Amino acid sequence: MRAPLSLLFGLLATFLALAPTDASAGAKSAEKALDESTTGRKPYNVVQNRFFLKEDRFELSPMVGYVPNNPFVRRYVVGVMGAYHLSETFAVEGAVMLAPDLGTSDVKDLTRTLLIIATDASSGGNNFQQPLNKMTLGGTFAARWAPVYGKINLVGESVLNFDFYFTGGLGILSLAEYRATANIDCINTGCDVVNLGAATPVAVVPVNLGAGMDFFLTSSLALKIDARNYIYLDKKPVYDPNQPETGSRVYNAFLATLGVSIFFPAMEPRLFDY
Repeated sequence: MRAPLSLLFGLLATFLALAPTDASAGAKSAEKALDESTTGRKPYNVVQNRFFLKEDRFELSPMVGYVPNNPFVRRYVVGVMGAYHLSETFAVEGAVMLAPDLGTSDVKDLTRTLLIIATDASSGGNNFQQPLNKMTLGGTFAARWAPVYGKINLVGESVLNFDFYFTGGLGILSLAEYRATANIDCINTGCDVVNLGAATPVAVVPVNLGAGMDFFLTSSLALKIDARNYIYLDKKPVYDPNQPETGSRVYNAFLATLGVSIFFPAMEPRLFDY
C-alpha cells in the first residue's frame, strides 16, 4: 500500500507545481485580450463623435473682406468661395471677388499728405506723382488642407467644433493703376487735393497662400474666418512722370475675410464614432 500511495502523492505534487497560479493566469488573459483588441485596428481617435462631416460635400461661402496692408487706398471686398471636399482633410476650391472703385473716396490720408508735402517742396508741384493701385476684380483656384480638427468647450456643456486649414494655389487679379497728382488749387480752398486721372487696367497672376478656420454651427452651416496673401510681380513705382520705368518688383496684397459656409447635400447620419 505504501508504494501506490507514494506514487499518487508524487503525481499530485508534480501537477500542482506545473499548474499556473491565478495571478499569472489572469495576467496572461489580460495580455491576450489587449492583443486581440488592438491587432489589425486603426489608432484610437481622441476626438470622438465628430459633429460635422465634409467628405463628398460641396461648400458655398459668401464673404466680405478688407485689404489692410495697402497704405494708399482702402479696399473693401465682397466675394463668393466654392469648394468640393474630397475627404475630411483635402478639398479643392475656387473664389471670385469684387472690390468697387470709389474714386477719391477710398484714397487714404497718407496719399493726400504725400502729395501736399511734394507740392510744397517743389516748384509748382507738377513733377511728383504717387503711384497706387486698386484691386477691383479677382479669381483664384487653390487646394485646401485641413490637418487640425477640434472642439472648444464654451459654457457648461456647450461645445463648438472647428477645423484649421491651409490653402495654396494661383489666380488672376484685375488692378486699376493710377498716377495720383496734387490739385494745387485745392490745397488752400478745402476741396479734395487728390487728382487720380485716368486708370490703367492691369491683370496680374498671383500666388495664393493662406490659412483659415471653420466654426461649425449646424450640420450644414459654419462660420468662416480666412486670410490670404496674393503675391504677384508688377512694375516698380515711378514718382516722376519724366523718368522711365526701372523694372519690376514683388507686391503682396493681404486679404482678410469673414463669411458663412453652406454645405450640401445634407450630411449622412453617422453609424459609428468618428
